[in-house]
Amino acid sequence: QVQLVESGGGLVQTGGSLRLSCAASGRTEYSYGVGWFRQAPGKERELVAAIIWNSGRTNYADSVKGRCTISRDNAKKTVDLQMNNLRPEDTAVYYCASRKTAFTSYNFWGQGTQVTVSS
Repeated sequence: QVQLVESGGGLVQTGGSLRLSCAASGRTEYSYGVGWFRQAPGKERELVAAIIWNSGRTNYADSVKGRCTISRDNAKKTVDLQMNNLRPEDTAVYYCASRKTAFTSYNFWGQGTQVTVSS
């Protein structure tokens, strides 16, 4: 089991910034990578950004490229998502999730943190 706890959400104005943090604990040796997802009311959950623990390789949704940066601290077992130039359409509950391998789905999830961007 991998436990994940998100923090850092909040209310911000358009153009502002937020930094989300995901702290992993438990059997983290079974975590291949971590993804940040978001889900807005009435919309499908989408992957925002992901990172692999060992290599640091990242990938981003087109909607956040150039505005968001995902990073990890292997010693602290944290994964941060720095979000800049936020837009109202970024409003959602943000979740971090862990997967065991590159070929498996994300199977451990945090409780989520609300991000609200006011216009």
